[in-house]
Amino acid sequence: MAFINDNKRFSQWAIALSLFVFVLITLDLLGDYRDGVAWIHLLAELLILILSLTGIVYFGRLYYQFAQSKINLLTQDLALANQQAQQWREANRELIAGLAVQIQKQFDSWQLTPAEAEVGLLMLKGLSHGEIAHVRNASERTIRDPKPVRFTGNPA
Repeated sequence: MAFINDNKRFSQWAIALSLFVFVLITLDLLGDYRDGVAWIHLLAELLILILSLTGIVYFGRLYYQFAQSKINLLTQDLALANQQAQQWREANRELIAGLAVQIQKQFDSWQLTPAEAEVGLLMLKGLSHGEIAHVRNASERTIRDPKPVRFTGNPA
């Protein structure tokens, strides 16, 4: 990977240098043409101009190939990660379903309202109070406030 990054950086510098030479030679060529400099000198500068343009194209293509190889590598890594995630989901489908049932049983034993249970699930998923408030279109205080205590017997 370091080799690719070094070559990519080299290509960027080579493109910049070739572009700089191209601009300078173009300006010099135009000035010499206006001044009536000999054709042999203009042809030599034109050759340098063509070489710098060739450098821009060559190193631009090289840079493009490096970028494409990086994109292909990342695409393969993403496909592998997605495949592994799918295999994990399939292997643990029953466990996840059983966990959901147990969570719902606990929420039922606590006598949570559907809204409270939804907040509880979102908290279990790792959302913050602010994020839950945004998802539920409620204030953060509404999400934070605990539900009133329900007494089933004599509160003495």
